[in-house]
Amino acid sequence: MRVSELSQATGVPVPTIKYYLREGLLPRGETTTSPNQASYSDEHVTRLRLIRSLLDVGGLSVATVRDVLAAVDDPDTSLHDVLGRAVGTVTATGADADDEHHARARTRLAGLIDDRGWHVSPHAPAREAAVAALATIYRLGLENLDSLADVYAGAAEQVAEADLGSVVQVADRDRRVQTALVGTVVGDALFAALRRMAQEHTSAKHFPPAQDPEQR
Repeated sequence: MRVSELSQATGVPVPTIKYYLREGLLPRGETTTSPNQASYSDEHVTRLRLIRSLLDVGGLSVATVRDVLAAVDDPDTSLHDVLGRAVGTVTATGADADDEHHARARTRLAGLIDDRGWHVSPHAPAREAAVAALATIYRLGLENLDSLADVYAGAAEQVAEADLGSVVQVADRDRRVQTALVGTVVGDALFAALRRMAQEHTSAKHFPPAQDPEQR
């Protein structure tokens, strides 16, 4: 198909497609007899939809998507490393700090990881993100929120098992990587949205609203 047909199939404007081509996000089409024309396949349709998902729903930058897709395209990169690249690029670690609150948070998190028997790299961005979150709790004097870390860890492990369970069922390498990538990046957005809805539901049970949300 031509680039105009690729645009129609995906809903992505032609100028945007050409931008993705220049940035290396989208592989170039096969050359044709015409020097100014290229032929695109269903693989390009799939790739474009993946790019848009990571950008629009996952909230990643173009540079981050390019980095992650480079790992996806490398057949020598293991699925575990692709996931690591994806998680690393989407995890905000916060500002570096080394005060008493961060020291306490690191000790707390290390104990939690040991208690659950998790194998987590000491340099994992998610580890520093968790430390920053716990340090904020301690800095604000909200020790009553400390116990949430254990509850969240249990829920996170259950979610992670479900995430990887959906991946191991896929035999094809490319499809498996795509499943893992979308499940990680877009799954974060889905889980956050579901959590907000669950919070609204639970809040209404504990603190009944004066008016039904449907009537507002």
